[in-house]
Amino acid sequence: MAMGRPRSFDRDEALERAMAVFWEHGYDATSIAMLTAAVGIGAPSLYAAFGDKRSLFLEALARYMHTYAAFTQRALTDKPDARAAVERLLRDAAAAYTRLDRPRGCLLITAATNCSPQSADIAAHLREQRAAGARALEAKIASAAQAGELPAGTDPGALATFYGAVLQGMSAQARDGATTADLHRIADHALLAWPAPAR
Repeated sequence: MAMGRPRSFDRDEALERAMAVFWEHGYDATSIAMLTAAVGIGAPSLYAAFGDKRSLFLEALARYMHTYAAFTQRALTDKPDARAAVERLLRDAAAAYTRLDRPRGCLLITAATNCSPQSADIAAHLREQRAAGARALEAKIASAAQAGELPAGTDPGALATFYGAVLQGMSAQARDGATTADLHRIADHALLAWPAPAR
């Protein structure tokens, strides 16, 4: 009789471990062997539980977005003031990117840094996820501009792109060993670029 997954198999825990492998190594560099070693089950059981590597990654990414990256949405919704929202976004990113119990940086930013042509669909999906975040940030800034919180002529798209680039840089710095304090200093300087309304 064929053996199924072991009774002790915890799908949520397995997904968490797989997510950490993708987070640490990126999509292309992560092999099925690495995933089975991290999860603690054989390849047939992994496929039975999650489908192929692509399906597992997309599920792991969705989990990441609803857990470790959820601070981005909270920053934009909890803070009515756009500058305060951006500051919280940068501060929370500094903490999230340097957690001691998880890989450094941002999975959404780093998972497809060096994707092969065979993984073009994964790279495109990640780009669209990042673009959706940029659009949400731009909308927040645009609402502030309409409310007179920013100088006339402020370009919400350019400002959102700038802070998106700051977040990407903070992720890269964290991967290179920057501390939470280091990232807070980056945030301090980035916030100096926020346009002050005319007095």
